[in-house]
Amino acid sequence: VQLVESGGGLVQAGGSLRLSCAASGNAFSLNAMHWYRQAPGKQRELVAAITSAGSTNYADSVKGRFTISRNNARNTVYLQMNSLKPEDTAVYYCHAERVDTGGHYLLNAWGPGTLVTVSS
Repeated sequence: VQLVESGGGLVQAGGSLRLSCAASGNAFSLNAMHWYRQAPGKQRELVAAITSAGSTNYADSVKGRFTISRNNARNTVYLQMNSLKPEDTAVYYCHAERVDTGGHYLLNAWGPGTLVTVSS
């Protein structure tokens, strides 16, 4: 599976961006999909997650501002980011995951990342 993110860029504080992550391969609908981010000098952190069933979860820092969604027909996951803040500046990574009933990874793939810069 290959993942390719798009939609990053420079935006002013308070603005919006929508990130997309297109996945190659089959069985996209079976994957849990995640968006992570890594700011300069900081560890990579989980921003948002969506399961194969469509359940979502968010980091406290983005709740109410970011929305993760998926389109299985297009093998694509999205991250709608509203009310952006300078502290949202980071490289955003798409991650695909699938595990078997024993908890072993069947899929653990990362995209190359897309840079989001929020100016104050």
